[in-house]
Amino acid sequence: ALYVVNVERNGKIIYTWKGNQRNTHIGLYDLQTKQNEHLYMFEKNLHIISCSINNERTLLAVSFCQYTEEERASQLLQSVSKYLTLLIEIHPINNVRVLKAVDSCVRVQFLYPVEGRNASRESRLLLVSEDKYIEQFDIHVVAEEHKVVIQKSGQLPRAKVVDDLVWAQWDMMEQRLFYIVPKESKSTLRCVQFYPDENFSSILEAHLDISVNDTQLKLVNFGYDYCQDQDVASKSLNLQVFTSKAGGLCVCCSLVSDIPHEVIYSIYFLHKGYNKTFTVSLERTESHQLKEVAFMNLDYYVAAYLPGQFLHLLNIQHPDLLCYSLFLTGEDARIDMLQNCSIRSPWVSTVLVCDAGSLYDVSISDSALLQFLQKSKQDCERLAALHCALLYFQHTEDLERQIIQWISENLSTCHSFDPIQEFIIASLYCRMCPETQNLDKLLPYTSLHDWIGVVPGVICATDIISLPVLEFQNSKGFWEKLNSNLESVKYAEPHLHYHSKVLRREWRNLSEEGVFYLVFCSFWDFCLFTNQREERRTTAHLRNIFENAKKYVLVYIIFTPSYFAEARLVPLFEEEDYQQQLLIGLMVAQLKDHLMRHLQYVGKKKIDQIVLDYVANMLNLVHRIMKEVWRRYQLHSYIFCFDERGSAGEFAVFHIMSRILEAANGMCMPLPPGFHTLHLGLGVRCLPLHTLLHYIDNGVLQLTETCVRKLLKDLDDTEQNEKLKFSIVMRLPEALGQKVRQYWNHPINANLIARKYVKLLLEKLGNRQCSRPSPERLSVPVEFLPLNYLTNMLAEIENQGVHPYEKQDHVNARFVEKTALKHTMTLLGLKYS
Repeated sequence: ALYVVNVERNGKIIYTWKGNQRNTHIGLYDLQTKQNEHLYMFEKNLHIISCSINNERTLLAVSFCQYTEEERASQLLQSVSKYLTLLIEIHPINNVRVLKAVDSCVRVQFLYPVEGRNASRESRLLLVSEDKYIEQFDIHVVAEEHKVVIQKSGQLPRAKVVDDLVWAQWDMMEQRLFYIVPKESKSTLRCVQFYPDENFSSILEAHLDISVNDTQLKLVNFGYDYCQDQDVASKSLNLQVFTSKAGGLCVCCSLVSDIPHEVIYSIYFLHKGYNKTFTVSLERTESHQLKEVAFMNLDYYVAAYLPGQFLHLLNIQHPDLLCYSLFLTGEDARIDMLQNCSIRSPWVSTVLVCDAGSLYDVSISDSALLQFLQKSKQDCERLAALHCALLYFQHTEDLERQIIQWISENLSTCHSFDPIQEFIIASLYCRMCPETQNLDKLLPYTSLHDWIGVVPGVICATDIISLPVLEFQNSKGFWEKLNSNLESVKYAEPHLHYHSKVLRREWRNLSEEGVFYLVFCSFWDFCLFTNQREERRTTAHLRNIFENAKKYVLVYIIFTPSYFAEARLVPLFEEEDYQQQLLIGLMVAQLKDHLMRHLQYVGKKKIDQIVLDYVANMLNLVHRIMKEVWRRYQLHSYIFCFDERGSAGEFAVFHIMSRILEAANGMCMPLPPGFHTLHLGLGVRCLPLHTLLHYIDNGVLQLTETCVRKLLKDLDDTEQNEKLKFSIVMRLPEALGQKVRQYWNHPINANLIARKYVKLLLEKLGNRQCSRPSPERLSVPVEFLPLNYLTNMLAEIENQGVHPYEKQDHVNARFVEKTALKHTMTLLGLKYS
């Protein structure tokens, strides 16, 4: 049988097997080339404990047991050391040097330089003794007649790395040594970083409230000796350290429970400053089944796995809310190749089955995750699966389509969160954060502020712990990111994330001030009005807000493919929406201020681009939802007309648009140009009149110039349509009413326009004196003195330069006179000629 004894940094696997003559062979398997190579053979049956090969494949270090205790007793080999550690020249096979001959077990591990570095004449080897110390050997080699040999014949230079340790773990990919030393009632975790320049330094220290058995050394990822490690594992704590690319540092340990059928494990999120202890009640288990939790590193997640019972995917980057960690049981937690076996995670997304000597790649299946999302019945499961799908996987069009489809089908089943809000915020986070360092700490990743729900079968307790202490200079990569994470915790990380509450407060103030009364006016009227309402809002400030908003909308239109004529599916109109532009402008200003406070080193130009991309992507995501929903219900762009009632598909889309609007209002988020117009159009087609008016009166539907103008022009004046038009016209804001009433050529509308015109003229007149109207100014001699007097007075006001309807020349005193006569004749049942 083959047994894996080590996995090197370059992915090469060292394994052993017994030959026909009971010889002991050592081989090397290359994961990239899929090739095997025979390294060395011992002409006797040996128990290989540890083995490592240097990067140049010229030296092989081997540690083995020469005999068992029974053999030692029977052969009276009292003077022969039990364990032997050898250094063998294998290019070609040549000299063998004894490094250690002791009665304590020794593990060996060559250090590896950075990838791409040229072959070195020097190798460094770590020796880990169960006597609780680690030392480093420096080995110089030279080339002699087509072979590589060790240069010095005497003792090799060596240096003590650490001593008095009780636990150690080797990080082969990053060349780091984590170890624990007992310190009073607590344990201290430290880390030694080995550098390519052949130096090493202690770089981290963290205090853990963990009781570690100090009678026997426990080693992780220093090769694997199944027999001995099983014996040690039964007497020591199951503990592993995992790191992530984003600067996460976790300590995972399985604790002992006094209660049968109960498992306890803790995850120390050192980069966040707290520890979470989970207690899981198991279903009744057979006596032979394992009760030892195995931990796996999936980079974004740490997996706590108990074969046959559960699989707990713990979110490393966002561990604060339990609902973003996925707890699976039953068949959902089944991993076929890892049933009832002892496993280790030597590096990210890799599992070594220790007793079988098998190595597997482990990852989360996107198809299985989406199936789980579809069948989930609880909000905690839906949230965890949705978060994983949006932030763990690379976004593809097919993945987004399936998520949007699930959202559209489950809008009413999610009670504790809004799936549309989660989709937009998480997607923005995923798209934006990779662009700039530390941006992940400043942008929101969820719409939730807390989570009061529970995960069935899991009890979680959270404890604040002290932050680790880092000591490094000019270190890049992981240590820089970890230090950044720790700094954000010191400055109260939740407050660093951009939040819409300030924007919402500003938006509410504008609403209460009545600024939205003129949202349909021209920009200059809007500025004039706001200046009159509050002096501090200068015209220049508002002009800047609107100009910025137009730029962001333009970028959204350019980068949204469906805005090109040949690909346009959803009939969103490229219209001016001053209310949405104001909201975009306010968001831009506040997001810029937020980023400038924390990303000053990036520069203003880069921050402008980040904000531009953020807002454009936000609008694009709403359009993306609309496009998929439109396609799903097989609607077409010509749906925006009012000559027939809406279909069931249109009603479904209208309902989804209403939920999008609700989600946007909840986040104080702007919507794409034309959204309100299309929403209103679908409402006119799908809703009965009383429901339509109820939606308008409660702000669910907003009256837009494009939709109202089309409605007034396209619908004929049947009794039902007149009732609809009149109800709409009566609800129009004054500024919008002046623009669109002219498109309805109807006596009712003319009467409304005339009344409004008279009212505005008299309000414009104010306290100014008007000269007595002259009889000769009457346009038509009418024998009705009150009307004569009113018409003459209106004409006199107009002559003073007062004209509220400047863009509608036909609305004047003559129009009022004709409308009044027509209305009177109609009331009297007479014909007007």
